[in-house]
Amino acid sequence: MEKKSICLGFEVHQPFRLRNDYFWSKRMYKRGLRAEDLFSYYFDDTANREIFAKVARKCYQPTNELLLQLLDEHEDFKVTFSITGVFLEQCEAYGYDELVEDFRALAATGRVEFLDQTYFHSLVGLYDNEGEFLEQVRLHRELMRDRIGVLPTFFENTELLYNNRIAKLVEDLGYSGILTEGVERVLDGRSPNYVYAPVGCKKLKVLLRHYQLTDDIGFRFSSKQWEEHPLTASKYATWLNATPGQCINLFMDYETFGEHHWADTGIFAFLQDFPRQVLAYELAFATPSEIVARYPAADMIDVRNLETISWADLEKDTSCFIGNTMQWACFDYLRWLEPLVKESRDAALVKLWRYLGISDHLYYMFTLGGASGDVHSYFSHFERSYDAFITLFSIIHDFDARLRATIQKGEYPLLLPDGRAIWSVKGLSDYLSDLSREDATALLEDLKPAELERWIRTSVGDEELANELRDVRSSTDLEDYEWAALQGRLLACLCKVLTTES
Repeated sequence: MEKKSICLGFEVHQPFRLRNDYFWSKRMYKRGLRAEDLFSYYFDDTANREIFAKVARKCYQPTNELLLQLLDEHEDFKVTFSITGVFLEQCEAYGYDELVEDFRALAATGRVEFLDQTYFHSLVGLYDNEGEFLEQVRLHRELMRDRIGVLPTFFENTELLYNNRIAKLVEDLGYSGILTEGVERVLDGRSPNYVYAPVGCKKLKVLLRHYQLTDDIGFRFSSKQWEEHPLTASKYATWLNATPGQCINLFMDYETFGEHHWADTGIFAFLQDFPRQVLAYELAFATPSEIVARYPAADMIDVRNLETISWADLEKDTSCFIGNTMQWACFDYLRWLEPLVKESRDAALVKLWRYLGISDHLYYMFTLGGASGDVHSYFSHFERSYDAFITLFSIIHDFDARLRATIQKGEYPLLLPDGRAIWSVKGLSDYLSDLSREDATALLEDLKPAELERWIRTSVGDEELANELRDVRSSTDLEDYEWAALQGRLLACLCKVLTTES
């Protein structure tokens, strides 16, 4: 009889927190700031440094040390990590390189798997255009290779966000599997303790988190009102053994150990005894990649794009991030800024925009009460959800104003035949400069010179270039003039702008 697989996984993430006095201290629109200065202007470096130091002392350092010890003591013990890019950035920025070395040592055991995710722990998987999602995944994969020394083959999206479209994107990237939440409305009476196949995919497999068993550790462990308190590793192992299925996937915040549950609750003693108690039964630790390689899919899982699931709150959907008007306004504003940011080709502005997209900023705007509201309040450094909104929205607006000044943004975009939206002359010039002469000429012909002139005059506001384009058009009888020559002169006008602005 094959042993049931136990997957123990941890999410390791710390956001960069925004200044909670940004709006009230009237910091908007201050002049003389470079793009490189804006991070420290928007984010609270002192608070971020202090929080990271506290959690490192209480959780990261002792838990890393304990896991390395347990891996040394139990040759059948295995662990899984999903580490965000912004967490590793803070390790470097705040002088905690030893934590990175710990993770490298954990990887070197050969019994610890590291998953890929979005570098900035963002919601870009929900964007209509998949380009930014793919880019953040690429950045995270390169970071894991360079800093941890691994190339992940398994995926975990931000907050376990999942739908059929996300699954297909992940499959196309070459991953063997993806982890998401075992939501009852999706399972429809089935167990989360089996491997599933996504609708619309050929090779990708899905693992589902058993959130009830996970939350027994993550949320209920130190609650003296819980009928199962105190929870011991021995008791918990009996629950795992009695739970049917191929695999049981336990995935929780790494801060569970020492931060969410302090050392005096017995949480480290629980972890210390956990491998021994589990291995006493017909149970085997396994990583996600091992599980999807070991078991065939038991059934299909179908999550339509408008029914996206996550591991957040009781609803287990997107409502904890974009469930109210404040959250949606900020999410949509950031999404709308993407083509403008990319058009700037300013690395500092692009990265700053990505920092503003960290999912935690929206998480703090949650307004519903109850148990979910208590959890949101626990994590937030704002007194009220409305303060979180005022801060982020005013910062985005300030960022937008600085971005407009950088790229001379038009009031509305010029839509290219391939669907791309161009907002500025510089953006159009950059776009054309990447094309062959023949392709650029053909594109300008498709745009029609009169429409191009009108866009430059009324949207971009560049009267000088608009007049030059008008003169080029009116200097000859278009019926008798060779189109190629005219398009070449138009292209020269635009390329001249690029040279001037650079």
